[in-house]
Amino acid sequence: MFSSQEVGQGAVVMEAKPVSILWGSQTGNSEGLARKISKTLGSKGFLPTVYDMDDYDITKLADESLLLLVTSTFGDGEPPDNAAAFYNWLLGGDAPKLDKLKYSVLALGDSNYPDFCKCGIDLDLRFKALGATPLVERVDCDADYDDAFEAWLKAVEEAAGAANAGSGEAVASSGEPEYGKKNPFPAKLLNNYNLNGDESSKETRHVEISIEDSGFSYEPGDALAVLPVNDSQYVENLLKAAGFTGNEEVEGTTLRKALTENYDVTNLTLKTLKTYAELSGSQKLVEIADDKDAFKAYAWGRQFIDLLTEAPLNFEKPEALLALLGKLAPRLYSISSSPRAHQNEVHVTVGVVRYDAHGASRKGVCSNFLANHTGEEPVRIYFHHSKTFKLPQDSNAPVVMVGPGTGIAPFRAFLEERAATMASGKNWLFFGDQHAATDYLYQEQLSEYQASGVLTKLDTAFSRDQEQKVYVQDRMREKGAELYEWLETGGHFYVCGDASRMAKDVDTALHHVIAEHGKKTEEEAAAYVEAMKKSKRYLRDVY
Repeated sequence: MFSSQEVGQGAVVMEAKPVSILWGSQTGNSEGLARKISKTLGSKGFLPTVYDMDDYDITKLADESLLLLVTSTFGDGEPPDNAAAFYNWLLGGDAPKLDKLKYSVLALGDSNYPDFCKCGIDLDLRFKALGATPLVERVDCDADYDDAFEAWLKAVEEAAGAANAGSGEAVASSGEPEYGKKNPFPAKLLNNYNLNGDESSKETRHVEISIEDSGFSYEPGDALAVLPVNDSQYVENLLKAAGFTGNEEVEGTTLRKALTENYDVTNLTLKTLKTYAELSGSQKLVEIADDKDAFKAYAWGRQFIDLLTEAPLNFEKPEALLALLGKLAPRLYSISSSPRAHQNEVHVTVGVVRYDAHGASRKGVCSNFLANHTGEEPVRIYFHHSKTFKLPQDSNAPVVMVGPGTGIAPFRAFLEERAATMASGKNWLFFGDQHAATDYLYQEQLSEYQASGVLTKLDTAFSRDQEQKVYVQDRMREKGAELYEWLETGGHFYVCGDASRMAKDVDTALHHVIAEHGKKTEEEAAAYVEAMKKSKRYLRDVY
């Protein structure tokens, strides 16, 4: 970078400082931040190199002098897929001493989950245990991480001796579209209908949204971020329980409007419970807040308003109520359309959350916002681009897709894309739900793709249509020999849906299929799967 500049007599030539930036990400946030870090530090006297954790050569770690690590956490405190191998190695017995290393960790997470930022926390503690020195102490970021990220990066610049440290914005804004995360596009909702039959116990909405004049573009595999508004009746109940009318002025608007549009008024987080327990003096809540398992049991099916019922609190000012609440975060939905099939539109497939618990009816914030939307008011949206969960660049490559329930969403997009581009690669879908008669999502379209040859194979698993439940992982085992043959011929394997159970069961079935039909030991099958992950042939969009 400096060698291209003319140097006058007596000038001091600075040597660029190398810095390695590692990222672990399930949805792409960490990767995006890693590249922003690289861009910023590269302009301030550093020589940055960005690594996907899966691609990082672990033998080099002991010789690193400066390392920055950005990672998210998903599932039950687990590392992202691309960070799992690095995580397991570092926390294992083979990691070297790191006495020469200075490092800092930026941990991404969601405080709605008890294991908030666990992956980043574990890596940070392990670096310290191995003798590494924090350049800047770890920062744990919630869903709205922009300000925390910029503060952390400024601290890193200053601690590392960056040229013009902290000058200008950490992230350049030139070239960015008018609409985006900080300025969502007010889109028009075009269509909204239930995909389930009348007798189904589920409600799954197919939602079509216009992106005309937005300047947005997307690809199959990306996600749509939707910023909802809270249910008006819930807000009224909360105002009554807190002792406010809703007309109080806060933040340049009314308390009612702030609670409706800007604040997360439903989720009950451990952080909120701890603060509320201290303010209310409730010994019961204090004890629950000090026990993670007790909190999980208490929080299931409860919302923020239940705290006010459990231990009523006298709020002197509306700001005291707002201080307990986080900002209303966008919800990410896997996109279920190809832009080549639906010009100026984006489609999502939304499972509507409704249930009764603790004597009250509960509703998912965004799913009900979309389900009840009439199309009159705008829907605030932006796109979350995935750099990994994509169709193979080789259009001849076979594709295997496992997506029960709403997990079918990105695979509808994949099939539309393969059809529109006339890709020659074979396509195999495993789909499942409760009943074929009422829960066969996109059945007509899938049948058309079968008839046209776009969908080479379709295996379904409707769990409640027979006495013994059958799931997609069971169909994988049944078709194991052919599935292994597809993998051996370069097949790409995709999974979308529930992370806590389905994705784990599918992963177990995949290992079983490879071991049985590849005649491999458990260790050899595990190595085979790991190689698929490294070559980006095993990708998951799980939540």
